[in-house]
Amino acid sequence: MQENNNKTEKQNQEQELDINHLMQIRREKLEELQKENKDPFEITKFEITTSAGEIKANYEKFEQKDVTIAGRIMAKRIMGKASFCTIQDQDEKIQSYVSINDLGEESYKQFKTFDIGDIIGITGFVFKTRTEEISVHAKEVVLLSKSLRPLPEKFQGLKDTDLRYRQRYTDLIMKPEVKETFLLRSKIISNIRKILEEKGYLEVETPILNTISGGATARPFITHHNSLNINMYLRIALELNLKRLIVGGFGKVYEIGRVFRNEGMDIRHNPEFTMLELYAAYQDYQDMMDITEELFSKTAMEVLGTTKINYQGKEIDLAPGWRRITMIDSIKEVTGIDFNQIQTDEEAVKLAKEKGIEIPDKTKETRGDVISLFFDEYVEKTLIQPTFIYDYPVEISPLAKKSVKDKRMTERFEVFIDGREYGNAFSELNDPIDQYERFKKQVEAREAGDEEAGMMDEDYIQALEIGLPPTGGLGIGIDRFVMLLTNSSSIRDVLLFPTMKPLN
Repeated sequence: MQENNNKTEKQNQEQELDINHLMQIRREKLEELQKENKDPFEITKFEITTSAGEIKANYEKFEQKDVTIAGRIMAKRIMGKASFCTIQDQDEKIQSYVSINDLGEESYKQFKTFDIGDIIGITGFVFKTRTEEISVHAKEVVLLSKSLRPLPEKFQGLKDTDLRYRQRYTDLIMKPEVKETFLLRSKIISNIRKILEEKGYLEVETPILNTISGGATARPFITHHNSLNINMYLRIALELNLKRLIVGGFGKVYEIGRVFRNEGMDIRHNPEFTMLELYAAYQDYQDMMDITEELFSKTAMEVLGTTKINYQGKEIDLAPGWRRITMIDSIKEVTGIDFNQIQTDEEAVKLAKEKGIEIPDKTKETRGDVISLFFDEYVEKTLIQPTFIYDYPVEISPLAKKSVKDKRMTERFEVFIDGREYGNAFSELNDPIDQYERFKKQVEAREAGDEEAGMMDEDYIQALEIGLPPTGGLGIGIDRFVMLLTNSSSIRDVLLFPTMKPLN
C-alpha cells in the first residue's frame, strides 16, 4: 500500500514538473508577443457574426458565405503550408482550414505557435471538406487570449471527481455532457417559471439574512452584522416571509432562491442549495399535490420530450396520477404495524424499542415521532415510483394545519421518487394561537440541545393575528429535481460550484 502511494506521489510530482515546464514555454511565447506589440490581453472586444452551432445547423444558409467566429483551440494539425484546427465556442466545436496562402507568411508562422487552449477569432468562408466535414476556410486568425496553463490531455488530468468539482471551468471545457447538464438545468428552471406564471403566480424575492432562523427545522449558518451589532442567520427556508405576503393580500406567490443549512454533506446534500417555494390563498395540500404533478410532468415533457425517464437504471413515469397514501397506511402496508391501533406515547416508544429503532432524545419520545422514525426506517426506500405520503404527525410538522379527521396528524405531504424526498407541502397553519404553542415547543427543544429546532418568531405570529387566509404551500428541491431529469447520481453534478473543503 505504501509502495503504491509513493508511486502515485512520484507520478504527481513528475506531472507537476511537466506542467511547470509547459507553462514556462507558454509564458515565453506571451513575452515574445508582447515585445512585438501583439499582446492578446490588450484586445478588449471582438465582433463575431455567428456560432459553430448555427453554422452546422444551417449549412445551406452559410455555404460559401463569410463568417466571423471565436472559440478555444481544442485540436490542431500542422501540415507544412496548410493546417487544420478545431475550436470550441459556446455552442460546440467546428473545424477551420488555415493556410499560408490565405494568411500570409508572418501570420501563418504566428498561428503555428498557438497552443491548445488558446482563444482565437477566425474570419473566413464556410465550406465542406472532401470528407464532408463542415468547416471554416480562414482568411484571418486573431489570438484573443493566451492560455498559460495547458488543458488536461484528453481529460486524463481531471479523472479525479473531486478535482472536477474544484475546477468546474476545466470540467466544462473538456466534457460537453457536463455543460449539457447545466443547460438543461436552466431550461428546467425556466419552464417552472413559465408554468407558475401561466397559473397566476407572482415571482418575488425575500431576504437571505434574517434575525432568526425559521420556516424549517435545520441548523443555520450564523453571521454578524457589524453596523447593527447583531447576529443574523442565513435563511434555511423561504416560507415565513412568503406567507407574510399572502397575509398582505397577494393571492399566489413563489420564489426560486438559495437557502443555507449548516449540516452534513453527501451525494444528496450541499450546505447551500436552491428551493422553489410557492403559496396560494384559498387552496390546501390536495391542490399542492395537483400542482406538483403538473410541474414535474410538464417540465419533463418540455425538456426531455417524455414523462418516462431512466434514473440510475430505474424507469420512472412522471405522468400525472401519482399514488397517494397516508403515512400510517404506508407503514402498515410495508410492516403490518397499524399505528391507528397504537394510541399512547408509551405504547409507541415500547414498540420502537422492540424493533430496535433508536429514538434520538427524550423530547422525541412521542407517538408522532415514532411514526416518523418507522416511516424513515421501513418505507422511504421502497417508494420508487412517484408517491405522495400525506397526513404527518403534528410533532414533526410545526407549520402545518391539523387534520380535521385526526388532530394528532396534519394536512402535510412529502413526495418521494426512488426513495428520495423531492417536495414538501402543507395546508398552512393559520391559527396564531396554535402556531404560538408549536413555536414554544420548538424553542423548548432548542433549549434542550436540538440545534435544528426552530425559534420563536413573534412578528410572524403577529402577521397570523392580522389574518392568513386558508393557504396551500409547497416546497420543491430544485437540485434534486435537476438530478432526476439529468440522471445525475450526486448533487455536486448539478451545482456549478459545489461546496468543497480547501485543499490546504
